[in-house]
Amino acid sequence: MTSSYGADQIQVLEGLEAVRKRPGMYIGSTGPRGLHHLVYEVVDNSIDEALAGYCTHIEIELNADGSVRVTDDGRGIPTGIHPKTGKSALETVMTVLHAGGKFGGGGYKVSGGLHGVGVSVVNALSEWVEVTVWRDQKIHTQRYERGIPSGDLVVQANIQEPQRTGTAVHFFPDTKIFTETIHFEYNVLAGRLRELAYLNAGVKITFTDHRIEETRQEIYFYEGGIKEYVTYMTREKEPLHQDIIYVQGEKNGVNIEVALQWCVDAFNDNLLGFANNIRTIDGGTHLEGLKTVLTRTINNIARKRNKIKENESNLGGENVREGLTGVISVKVPDPEFEGQTKTKLGNTEVRGIVDSLVGEVLNEYLEFNPQVADSVIEKAVQAFKAAEAARRARELVRRKSVLESSPLPGKLADCSSRDPGESEIFLVEGDSAGGSAKQGRDRQFQAILPLRGKILNIEKTDDAKIYKNNEIQSLITALGLGIKGEEFDSSQLRYHRVVIMTDADVDGAHIRTLLLTFFYRYQRELVDQGYVYIACPPLYKVERGRNHYYCYSDRELQQLTREFPANANYTIQRFKGLGEMMPEQLWETTMNPETRTLKRVEIEDAAEADRIFTVLMGDRVAPRREFIETHGSRLDLNELDI
Repeated sequence: MTSSYGADQIQVLEGLEAVRKRPGMYIGSTGPRGLHHLVYEVVDNSIDEALAGYCTHIEIELNADGSVRVTDDGRGIPTGIHPKTGKSALETVMTVLHAGGKFGGGGYKVSGGLHGVGVSVVNALSEWVEVTVWRDQKIHTQRYERGIPSGDLVVQANIQEPQRTGTAVHFFPDTKIFTETIHFEYNVLAGRLRELAYLNAGVKITFTDHRIEETRQEIYFYEGGIKEYVTYMTREKEPLHQDIIYVQGEKNGVNIEVALQWCVDAFNDNLLGFANNIRTIDGGTHLEGLKTVLTRTINNIARKRNKIKENESNLGGENVREGLTGVISVKVPDPEFEGQTKTKLGNTEVRGIVDSLVGEVLNEYLEFNPQVADSVIEKAVQAFKAAEAARRARELVRRKSVLESSPLPGKLADCSSRDPGESEIFLVEGDSAGGSAKQGRDRQFQAILPLRGKILNIEKTDDAKIYKNNEIQSLITALGLGIKGEEFDSSQLRYHRVVIMTDADVDGAHIRTLLLTFFYRYQRELVDQGYVYIACPPLYKVERGRNHYYCYSDRELQQLTREFPANANYTIQRFKGLGEMMPEQLWETTMNPETRTLKRVEIEDAAEADRIFTVLMGDRVAPRREFIETHGSRLDLNELDI
């Protein structure tokens, strides 16, 4: 553990000029995602203090004026004069890109931070920032406006709390940069803060929203760390074994934690990987190591216990992982990430460390718990047999062309373009909607695939049944999806926008949910990489004289009619389904790229998404009833926020 942390440990790498010119390069976007990233950058600094062993409590406050304040009880940013810049270390950290204690090896052993750009970028992209540092029995404060100090560092004695240490960063996002919105979504931030609390056992995170009449506050504090995370993810499922298998160890400076639990009523695996608190959605060496050791260990135990005979082949990795929920979190001193967004860990040494540490503990656990070992092996053997049946079924899919495998009367109406980058496919319910969509579309780049009725719920279905289902076959082959469980190959994808277009009613919402379940469970990367969209057809057409207006929600309709004069005559047409709309109307409102609204489906909180799919689409009725009773009155299917 490092004890000294002073101004000389802050290394300066480059200046800050480009941030305001090209903010997207530093925070990903200037939309909602980039806006929330500002909070994450500040919170990550506090988490790094916790990783170093100096911070136990982090407070995040959303204030009524739209500002955010993040306070921690760490050591406080150093305030002494920096030898290179001649300014205080605090001002250097706040105004110079890549200036911090994470580059020299002295201030921090391990650190996260998604882009590694730090609080200076938050400063550059905020209208104002006020920083308060408690250290050396003093209170240090400085204000910045659009990245530039508006005054000198003010220092005063801390008479009331002389022993207090820590940092508070209070900022207001710049509306010149974030032109779309500066409104922070409570649930988006809550998901990430909860995740950070799970990943850092013993760190207390208090999240408060002062923007509403009754202040809302949640405290995330998990002594059990990722073990509690797995419990949270599996709380709607039936566990195969009560104890969560937990591994914790350190080797060559790399710290790893793994928590695993198999469930009876699940056909898919849900493994979340983290490196230095960053979610690695594209995997990496830590997940590769975990998958390898799981497969090897279960096969070794299965052969020892005579569950696999000598002449039988080994269980595959996907068989072993069926029904498994797990979290692996690694803390690496010098992480190597692939790509600017750091979604894949590249450190080769991590693979072997995970393999050896997990192998030892897992082997010992299963040796001492033969009933658990037998249950896991039995489930894997069943999965292996089902996979063999599925393999035979999917060979049929591979041999058939798109049109042969689509038994629908309308079949696939393809577009003339062969460039997936410009092509899009609309998945529509029924022949009447399909007919309007086919007539209204732009044949150059828009394809239509009508679906008959409700597709199979794959949350409750094994692979063999999936491949025998006609609607599923049509989807797989029309999109070029490949085979479940195999690595997703985006070069085989025939359309880069897969648009779910269903009626704005309960049946339409159900079909949409079934399709989302299919994409999420069958080929999750399709969703993760942003290829899935939801169309937003209008609910009403309002005619007044020669003018007509389309309204996409009840709220829009009320707002429009309130704007009409009191004695105005107008008619309202409620679209019960897409088939009721004329092809020209459907094009104008829902399909024309110039005028339509599409919602891209994104997974901000993977654990919560997994739980919701299990609740809504799984076998157990009680959790679903409870969900509907709790949320039913508040659900507006037409304004669903995916």
